[in-house]
Amino acid sequence: MQITQTKSVSENVMRKIKLEKITINIGAGTEAENVEKAVLLLQKISGLKAVKTTATKRIPTWKVRLGLPVGAKVTVRGRKAAELLKGLLYAVDNEIAEKAFTQNGFSFGLKEYIDIPGIKYDAKIGIIGLEVAVSLMRPGYRVARRKLMQSKIARSHLITAEESLKWAQESFGVKLKEED
Repeated sequence: MQITQTKSVSENVMRKIKLEKITINIGAGTEAENVEKAVLLLQKISGLKAVKTTATKRIPTWKVRLGLPVGAKVTVRGRKAAELLKGLLYAVDNEIAEKAFTQNGFSFGLKEYIDIPGIKYDAKIGIIGLEVAVSLMRPGYRVARRKLMQSKIARSHLITAEESLKWAQESFGVKLKEED
């Protein structure tokens, strides 16, 4: 009688992709009132404190000067990020263009915030669109950010656009948007 051992085929845990963060951004222009509306909207959507983004260059034709607030953004991490991403993807009918998938993540935009489930129209804010950037990571990415003995991530460990797409399809049921 011969006994055979079967090796359990297990997936390498260091190759597992997970959601690092979601960054929601609104470009509001040079009007201070629009920037305040953008901050209010981001706080309403995420439940977190939004920060104003400032201009880094002077562009006289657009009346933009260095340090002028021109938008707002908020970064969401953890379990709350996954829940928020589910609602944001629902707002675009779970369809994202193939060109939106890049190395280590993907991004998409919403024309109106009222498409997000659970968010009602606010007359003080009006109708504003927003951009969503999703960052993905694998275990071990900390080596590129740590202070001591910082090193680069190996090319084979980076997340490709195809892997980003596959992760989004498996995790959130994302479909590719038909090109016009």
